[in-house]
Amino acid sequence: MATYGYARVSGIDQNEDRQMIAMSEYGIPPECVFIDKQSGKDFNRPAFNSLLKKLKPGDLLFIKSIDRLGRDYAEILNFWRILTKERSVDIVVIDMPLLDTRQGKDLLGTLIADLVLNLLSFVAQNERESIRQRQAEGIAAAKARGVRFGRPIINPPEDFNILVKQWKRGNLSLPVLLEQSDLKTATFYRRLREFHVAKSQR
Repeated sequence: MATYGYARVSGIDQNEDRQMIAMSEYGIPPECVFIDKQSGKDFNRPAFNSLLKKLKPGDLLFIKSIDRLGRDYAEILNFWRILTKERSVDIVVIDMPLLDTRQGKDLLGTLIADLVLNLLSFVAQNERESIRQRQAEGIAAAKARGVRFGRPIINPPEDFNILVKQWKRGNLSLPVLLEQSDLKTATFYRRLREFHVAKSQR
C-alpha cells in the first residue's frame, strides 16, 4: 500500500503551504504529494491525472479539504466515485475526519460517509457561488460609485492637436512628441484614433 497526497490551488500566484503542512503532519513526504496550480475554470490538472495513473487498489490518498477534488458538486462526487469505487483507493479528508474511508467499511459506515460527502460537496459549491455573487455585487456597487477598474485612463495633453499637427508636418519626431505628451507609443496611437474620430463627428 502506497500513501499519497494531493494539493490544488487556483492559480500560480497562490500558495499551497497550508496544504503541504497538513500533509507533513500525517507523515507524507513532499515527493509523494501531487500539486496542481491551475484555474478552476478549465480544470486542466496534469498532476491529478498523473496521480490517477499511479494509484493502485489499496493505496491511500490524503487531501486537505473536499473541494480540492473538484470545482463543483457533480465533479467532486464523480472523482470520489472513481477513486473509491473504480480504483478501490482509500481517501482521508484532513479537514473532515468523518470522510475517512478506512473507517466504517460496513453498510452503515459507508452510508454515513456518503451522506457527509454529499452535504459537504453541496456546501463547498454553494460557498463558491456565494463568493462569486458577492464579488459581482461588490464590483457593481463600486462601478455605481464611479470606481474604475482596469488600467487608469491616461488623457492626452490640452495641446495634443497642436503636437499632432507638428508631428504630421515632420516638425516633431515621434519620440519628442511622446515625451512632451507624456504618453506611451500604444496610448498615443489609441488617442490619435480617438482624436480623428471626434474630429470627423464635429
